Amino acid sequence: MDDLETRELRYFTAVAETLHFGRAAERLGIAQPPLSRAIAQLERRLGVQLLDRNRRGVALTEAGRVLLRESRLALAAVAAAARRTRRAGDSQLVLVTKAGASHALLQRLLNAPAAPPVEILLCEVGEQAGLLRDGSADVAIMHHPYDDLAGFDTEELQVEGQVAILPAAHPLAAREALTLAEVSDVPDLPIARWPRLDGSYPDGPGPEVRTQSKLAQLVALGRTLLVIPASSRAWQWPEHVAVPVFDAPAVTTMLAWPSTSRSPKVAAFVRAAVTLRAAA
Repeated sequence: MDDLETRELRYFTAVAETLHFGRAAERLGIAQPPLSRAIAQLERRLGVQLLDRNRRGVALTEAGRVLLRESRLALAAVAAAARRTRRAGDSQLVLVTKAGASHALLQRLLNAPAAPPVEILLCEVGEQAGLLRDGSADVAIMHHPYDDLAGFDTEELQVEGQVAILPAAHPLAAREALTLAEVSDVPDLPIARWPRLDGSYPDGPGPEVRTQSKLAQLVALGRTLLVIPASSRAWQWPEHVAVPVFDAPAVTTMLAWPSTSRSPKVAAFVRAAVTLRAAA
C-alpha cells in the first residue's frame, strides 16, 4: 500500500471533525464530489470503513476514530517541521516563556555574551510545551514540577522558593512569612486554581485562572491569592504584597528544548545558559 498523503489526512480530518461532507468541503475550499471520492478511495486503500453514512448523517467508525487521532498528530508534526525548516536559515532563536516569569534570569540570558540573537515569545500558563512541540519556538523557560517537560531535553537554571501574592489591604499581607496551610484556607480569599498539565482544574472555591492579567486584577480586587515562584513577581501590581511561603515546595527553573533538536543556535544558547549558571 502507498504511504498516506498529507492531502488525504487533511481531507479526512475535515470530514471527521465536522461529520458533514458539505461543511468539510467548504472548510477545505473544494467541491463536495471530489472530497467524497477522495474519502472513498482512502477507505479502499486502507481496506477499512472509516465513516458510517446513513440518512441521519455521518459517524466515525472505530477505525475512523483511530485515523482521526493519528491524522492530527501527523499533520501537527508536518506543520512543525515546516516551521523549523523555515527558521533554520535565520540566525535568531525563538525563546518562549510565561509572561512575567523568571524576569531577572531571562534578562541575564539575553545579555549573555555568547548567546545568539533571541526573539522572545511570551505566553500564558502551560503553553510553552505546545509551542515547542509545534515548532513555534526553539527553547523555553519552564518550571518543574508545574510545566510539562515530557519529550524535552533540559538544563537546570535555578532553584527557588515560593511567595504568596496577596491584596495589600488583607491582614495576611502584614505577615513576614506564611505556611501553605494558612494560604490554602482563607475564607474570604480563596486561592487561585491553575490548570493541571492535562488542562483540567483542581476542585476548590477559588477562581480558575490562566492569564496573568486576569489573575493580577482579581488579586488587586481582593478576590483571590496565589502562590508562585519568587522570581515571577515581575508583574506584581502596587496593590499586591508578596509574602514568603516557607514550606512551599521548591521550584526548579529549567531551560527546555525538543530532544530531537540538532540546531546550532539551540546548542549555542544552552552553552551560554550553562556558563551563566556556573558563574552565578
